[in-house]
Amino acid sequence: MDALNQVLRQDIARCAGRIDVRELDSGEGARWDRFVQSCPQATFFHRAGWKTVIENAFGHRTWFYYAERDGEIAGVLPLAQIRSRLFGHSLRALPFCVYGGIAADDPAAALALDQAAQDLAARLGVDYLEYRHLERRHPDWPEKPLYATFRKAICADDEANLLAIPRKQRAMVRKGIKAGLTSHDGQDPDRVYEVYSRSLLRLGTPAFPRKYFRLLSDTFRRDCDSLIVEHQGRTIAGVMSFHFRDEVLPYHGGGIDAARDVAGNDFMYWELMRRSALHGSRLFDFGRSKLGTGSFDFKKNWGFEPQPLHYEYQLHRAQSIPDHNPLNPKYRLFIQAWQRLPLWVANAVGPHIVKDLG
Repeated sequence: MDALNQVLRQDIARCAGRIDVRELDSGEGARWDRFVQSCPQATFFHRAGWKTVIENAFGHRTWFYYAERDGEIAGVLPLAQIRSRLFGHSLRALPFCVYGGIAADDPAAALALDQAAQDLAARLGVDYLEYRHLERRHPDWPEKPLYATFRKAICADDEANLLAIPRKQRAMVRKGIKAGLTSHDGQDPDRVYEVYSRSLLRLGTPAFPRKYFRLLSDTFRRDCDSLIVEHQGRTIAGVMSFHFRDEVLPYHGGGIDAARDVAGNDFMYWELMRRSALHGSRLFDFGRSKLGTGSFDFKKNWGFEPQPLHYEYQLHRAQSIPDHNPLNPKYRLFIQAWQRLPLWVANAVGPHIVKDLG
């Protein structure tokens, strides 16, 4: 084991009498979330509500571990198990989320949670344990250099935010404005789902179930909202976003074919930025994209610099890290066939596939 982990193990040995790892129960969500809100390493995807969402939307077993020191939470690690005949058996922190892994106040709490997760993975007999960190935690574990995230500061001034967008992309925003597009926000997961599912069908990707969108809205309430874009009274684009501290995270969204003619998606993300800045957001998190994709290029065109994401794997029964993504050539024929499905068929079948991808 590397020198850093040796030091961390010495730290935990000194604190062993004060650190306990426990599993979140139904009455401790508010306590857990207070820690997440205050911990610099924590993200929206460490919120306790993900336990409800993952269990009820997808049927997966979860373990939400927290490290307790002197009666106070000192670290959290949400985990979910996915057992699939097609895609293998895994323990992840956290599937369906951009970020995850360990968020802790000190090395002793972090190492206690890390050890608990590794012990659980061994006990379950999984193929691999996966962490989704912004920074590397285990340099000795294999990682998948597949994703980057895009994060950028915004300010309270609309004109300053608009001028910070590169000229060509700014022209696309202005195109949407000149086309007379309108937007409104609120709690409207079903309307977002309609444009989202159509957008994914065009890409040849299975969509999440409608139930998942409703659960996100119901579980996170005021921290999860919808932005709808209309053209001449018709919904052409929509996005569901999360709010965490002073950050806004557009997460699930898309636009129909007609949106491309009037820069509907460009207008939508500008409106989300503008509205969020007005309400106090100071960081726009554009989320993850796969390297070498159109989504990756789109976000770079907004002036966002890609930040590599570190998805690390401790291999147990598996001999190599998984490669279940649309860029894998073996899925090319599947994608082409999926694009030809009727929307109602894709929306009925897709959730049974995507629930095991994570």
